[in-house]
Parts: sequence; C-alpha cells; structure tokens
Amino acid sequence: MTRKRSLTIAGHATSISLEPVFWDALHDAAKAEGKSLAALVAEIDEARTTNLSSAIRVWLFERARAGR
Repeated sequence: MTRKRSLTIAGHATSISLEPVFWDALHDAAKAEGKSLAALVAEIDEARTTNLSSAIRVWLFERARAGR
C-alpha cells in the first residue's frame, strides 16, 4: 500500500505516492547526505525522465546497488 505525502520542491507543491519502505529509505538517504527530504527530492526531480515516484524508486535502487 502506498502513502501519499505532499512536499514543496523548487517552489511548487507536489504529492508523491510511495510504499512505506521507500519513504523510509528516502528519509535515510536524505539524512546520510545531510540534506532535507525536499532538497533531495528536488535533485531527483531535476534529473528524472519518468514520473517522480518512479524516479525516486529508481534512484534509491541505484543508490543501494552502489552500496551507499
């Protein structure tokens, strides 16, 4: 089941739906990188080529695969 949360990124409000495990991983990644959740999502958003929820999942997968 997904959880929908609202964030403001790059001055725009947006809603993101992710499964709880991805929310947990995203929070952990933001903390590890010393960034706010919104700042990290904004970086992912700038580089994405698909919808934001999918881009976040792929970014987290690639990060885990790289051992970070």
